[in-house]
Amino acid sequence: MPAMPRLPPLKALQAFDALARTGSVGLAARDLGVTPGAVGQQLRKLEEALGVALVEHDGRGLGLTPLGRTYHAKIREGFAAFAEAGTLLRAAAADVIVVSCLTTVLGKWIGRRMRDWTDLGSHARIALIGSDEEPDLARGEADLRIYYGDRAHPPHRAELFTDQVVPACAPQLIEGRSLSAPDDILRFPLLHIAWNPRFVEGPGWADWGRLIGRTVPEPDLTYSQSGGAIDAAIAGQGFVLAQMAFIGPELEAGRLVVPHDLRLPLPLPYQLAWTPASLEKPGARAFHRWLLGEGRAQGLVSRPP
Repeated sequence: MPAMPRLPPLKALQAFDALARTGSVGLAARDLGVTPGAVGQQLRKLEEALGVALVEHDGRGLGLTPLGRTYHAKIREGFAAFAEAGTLLRAAAADVIVVSCLTTVLGKWIGRRMRDWTDLGSHARIALIGSDEEPDLARGEADLRIYYGDRAHPPHRAELFTDQVVPACAPQLIEGRSLSAPDDILRFPLLHIAWNPRFVEGPGWADWGRLIGRTVPEPDLTYSQSGGAIDAAIAGQGFVLAQMAFIGPELEAGRLVVPHDLRLPLPLPYQLAWTPASLEKPGARAFHRWLLGEGRAQGLVSRPP
């Protein structure tokens, strides 16, 4: 087995992350509780360890080089993983029900429903963890997992809903413009969602074009997550093929509109996985029943009219 590459010193990585987050050596020093000189020393150690220039003087102080920005985009994921691991550990030790779900599912679906759960008067303690990595439920890395697709999660799982995508945009994007036919949508910027290669890809603009009998040009912008593409559409950047599960509040509030309600189903459902031990935590069985009910209700909303 090949040896793992030697990692840079953790203190140097922390200093680099602090500089990237705060934007200045002084603020980075305050964030870490050290002197600016100590931050500068750690930055030099990191550059020496990697053999590349990560920071440069930008006229106001130190900033990241293009390579530095690329490097930070990856290491911040590692620091986020450290924080998530600590959250999971504290939650598991305190009889908290740990619910792991895909990042966009957390932000656009279950997170928006938790007020309904708390209004039921339950005293169960819930920790919501957004992660695209699949936890090992058998090892106690989470109690419940909401995931997409057909991967097996031992020992128990149940289907929540199969979602649909529909072209949606901000009302200001089409204000004063005629969209009498579905193919009029293709005259506007199209926002594409690049699915993670681990998943079976959902319907894209080419699929929707075939639905209406038209060839669709290459999308103008591509996003790695559905949530980012939906937020861009809300900001008036173009049309997005949005999942119905993720845009309900925006449709109700008028922040998004659907000029032509022509939907395509996702090829696979969202599912809920759990272990018997997970349901022994206080309030877990009630929360489990509630979550399955929310999934069934979403399934009805996601069907075409």
